[in-house]
Amino acid sequence: MLRREAKIVYDEECPFCSNFVSMVRLKDAVGPVTLLNARDGGPVVEDLIAQGFDLDQGMVLLLDDEVHYGADAMHRIALLTTPSTFFNKLNGLVFRSRTVSKVLYPVLKTGRAITLMLLGRRSIATDRASAAK
Repeated sequence: MLRREAKIVYDEECPFCSNFVSMVRLKDAVGPVTLLNARDGGPVVEDLIAQGFDLDQGMVLLLDDEVHYGADAMHRIALLTTPSTFFNKLNGLVFRSRTVSKVLYPVLKTGRAITLMLLGRRSIATDRASAAK
């Protein structure tokens, strides 16, 4: 098995995001995966924001020297995962298509935004602005 350096930057306070990263079996395909909560900041998060990535609008997969964002991250993860579980099979079936990923990702983002609002959770950008004060 080819071992690659993989990091996923996601919103730990989003129940969908947290469940996704805990259920996807990416490590079976690429080796160890570092999960980084975008709300915690840190060098990787700061670098992504400085590059213009809006972490409220999409998760990021860092794979070796490649940066995959939003729908592209979901698509790439689907291509890398093995069909070892029902969730991975379903994820692969849906997101292996770049077109389907691009169509569905805005729906997922909207669902995330509504869920965070209903749960009374702030955006990552709002949390960062509050922490900077």
